[in-house]
Amino acid sequence: MRRWGWWQLCKYYMVKSSSFRFLVAWGIVLVTVSSVYAWLSLSPDVHKGLSSNGCQVDSEGSWSIGVFYGDSPFHLKPIESMNVWNNESSAWPVANPVVTCASVSNAGFPSNFVADPFLYVQENTLFLFFETKNSITMQGDIAVARSTDKGATWQQLGIALDEDWHLSYPYVFNYNGQIYMMPESSKNGELCLYRAEHFPLEWTLEKVMLRRPLVDSVLFVHDGKYWILGSAIGGIGSKHNGRLEIWYSSSPLGPWKQHRKNPSYDTKFLMGARNGGRPFIYNGSLYRVGQDSGGTYGKRLRLFRIDKLTPTDFIEVEVPLGFEEQSKGRNAWNGARHHHLDVQQLSSGEWVGIMDGDRVPSGDSTYRFLLGLTSVLAVIALVTLIGTLIGALKCKIPISWCPQNLEKRNDAFPRVKSTLHSFKLRQLYCRFNRLSLYLHGKMKPNTLLRKVVLALISVLAITLMCTGVQYIFGGNGAQEPYPVNGHYSQFTLLTMTYEARLWNLKLYIWHYSRCSSVREIVVVWNKGTPPDLSDFNSAVPVRIRIEANNSLNNRFKMDPLIKTRAVLELDDDILMKCNDLERGFQVWREHPDRIVGFYPRLVDGKDFKYQGEKHARSHKGYNMILTGAAFIDTELAFNMYWSEKAKAGREIVDKYLNCEDVLLNYLYANASAFDTVEYVRPAMTLDTSKLSSVAISKDTQAHYKVRSNCLEKFEAMYGSLRNRKSHFNRRIDGWDK
Repeated sequence: MRRWGWWQLCKYYMVKSSSFRFLVAWGIVLVTVSSVYAWLSLSPDVHKGLSSNGCQVDSEGSWSIGVFYGDSPFHLKPIESMNVWNNESSAWPVANPVVTCASVSNAGFPSNFVADPFLYVQENTLFLFFETKNSITMQGDIAVARSTDKGATWQQLGIALDEDWHLSYPYVFNYNGQIYMMPESSKNGELCLYRAEHFPLEWTLEKVMLRRPLVDSVLFVHDGKYWILGSAIGGIGSKHNGRLEIWYSSSPLGPWKQHRKNPSYDTKFLMGARNGGRPFIYNGSLYRVGQDSGGTYGKRLRLFRIDKLTPTDFIEVEVPLGFEEQSKGRNAWNGARHHHLDVQQLSSGEWVGIMDGDRVPSGDSTYRFLLGLTSVLAVIALVTLIGTLIGALKCKIPISWCPQNLEKRNDAFPRVKSTLHSFKLRQLYCRFNRLSLYLHGKMKPNTLLRKVVLALISVLAITLMCTGVQYIFGGNGAQEPYPVNGHYSQFTLLTMTYEARLWNLKLYIWHYSRCSSVREIVVVWNKGTPPDLSDFNSAVPVRIRIEANNSLNNRFKMDPLIKTRAVLELDDDILMKCNDLERGFQVWREHPDRIVGFYPRLVDGKDFKYQGEKHARSHKGYNMILTGAAFIDTELAFNMYWSEKAKAGREIVDKYLNCEDVLLNYLYANASAFDTVEYVRPAMTLDTSKLSSVAISKDTQAHYKVRSNCLEKFEAMYGSLRNRKSHFNRRIDGWDK
């Protein structure tokens, strides 16, 4: 008789039974549901798409670098708060981060992340030295960039130092007119000093400072002596960044002597023992920056004032850093952690700080993959349970195959090779059969309990499958901004509402305040008693602008307190993903002279009939964008709307309590012979007005009729839109399909 292996036997019986068909059916269901879920909810991996040869997903994180300014190192504010503008990239204002993996990769040096930044100041020029993780060799190199506008724009100069081992923490300083760099090279087991041959790109090894694998070491002068502070990686507590060693000398070139109390710290990782940047002097006091790795590596920074430092003693006291941490979570470039700060005073007296940050904790990509894999395995177990309960999954094997009957022979079934693996498999099948019989005994067919249990297990399996897809294919879970010409920026979100829609507003502010590029939310309050700001859970400042008159014209009222050129006019009953807002903002920055939005309309034909988006799509074009969800230029749009020429149009808006967005489209078209509107298709939107009884345009037919009247009047005043038509699907990225 033919002798079969266990794989052939299982394949034979699975095909013959209903088990195979059951598994295929469930596989189709799970793949279909998870695909739809991915299409609807997963945001594109912006970080991965920033560069074609870099910015790969890395378990160490996605570190980037930001710049801060202040009148002291204790009052530093991010560059976006200083209203630094760059016209070439429509960055009004420039926002952090200012150096990313894409900055380096697009300059020809593939990088997964940038971190550990140090400044070197030469008159009005800033040089930035930092670690870049090479996307090819997967080790750290030292890169350098240059800025002539105080850090708003950086020119990537190249790789300053590349060794056969990992390099980071490029501590750069000047001694006797010579520039030196002391990077971390603990992988080589030494602390090395390099001298600039041709600054800033050519360096030569000057000497080995210490034959110790110190990490994140700093060198400074204090009370006539030179000091090195660094963390040793070989010793108790070193794996937790809790060990600090001190060395001193009469010269920065050595020789070096150990501090009497070494290690000065040998404690928990969250105490700030490991250095987190350059020590600095302020008002006569010496300060040291340390890392707090509680929860994840490089979680935050802690600041210490060194009160005593001698060859025999070391005393430091923690003081407040004065840095305001982000509350946008992963949507902020430094929302998860920041572990390095270098502050220096410029010749103008102003202080500039360079800080690195990451939106995800250490090991996030590995952690998310393991969670996703666990979810998928749980789905397999649940599907198996369902199949067992309904009797679709059966392992029909003869009793003689069970371990207790191995010596018996039944010639009615094929013989199986007796191996250790086959023995364990037979044992598993027998236990599976006993479990199946037990469950069938507990769950009688066609009972309500059985149906409820099956339904709950099915829902749980589908939910876990979507969760697995989210963790495995959903990237880092952040909805990141898009740079334009290497710059990030911010916009103001403006909405108009009144007291009857307060519940809408609370949800609105909670959601949109956490979008990366939102700087401020302005609420135009048209009617009723305004709420207290304490009523809102917001990650950005919220300002309520109370209007004397209930007019839709207030939407475009000039507001000198708005600090950004870009304003997103967004109705309080529209919810969409932050990524849709970020895509719209990028398109607006490419075309700041246009109305860029998410709801297209087409005005055509001989009659003045206002119609919805379906009409525009059927005619493959649009010539109007509704400003209920649109980006505009505050200087251009508000001045245009409140010009004397637009006065008659504003009166019609007040008369009908409608059509303010239609008027702005006519004003834009009248002022330019080029395209004035641009469409971006949102991935998903939710109209929350459908959930309440306070919708402004609840009667669609009446609403459209009023708008048709507006079309006729505005065309007579400002000219026709009929000869203008922008087509869908013009963009290479497909955002306007």
